Amino acid sequence: MAHFAKIENNIVVQVIVVNNKVLLNKQGIESETLGIQFCTDLLGGDWVQTSYNGNKRCNYAGIGYTYDTDNDVFYAPQPYASWTLDTDVWQWVCPLTYPDDDKMYTWDEDVYQADNSKGWILNE
Repeated sequence: MAHFAKIENNIVVQVIVVNNKVLLNKQGIESETLGIQFCTDLLGGDWVQTSYNGNKRCNYAGIGYTYDTDNDVFYAPQPYASWTLDTDVWQWVCPLTYPDDDKMYTWDEDVYQADNSKGWILNE
């Protein structure tokens, strides 16, 4: 099955599954263009193909994700103001390394803003 994301103002607003048969051209080769046309005819709007394994556009598109047309990639919304986007992998990166002690932690942006050497809070 193929997956397509509907894009409005560079934001994913819908993701649907399309049968692979829809994508086959006369030579039996999959064509993203045919999938886009199918989605447009069915539901209107602008569509871009996405994939679970990241083979297309770096990340699987989720509702609320950004579609960067210049780089032809999807990426998630920024989780916290202090996190930065790593454009090598199109993932958000925390400013502090996650503790390596086999315990579970949660990021606390308020703690980080108060003291830039802290931010990971132990889950108790």
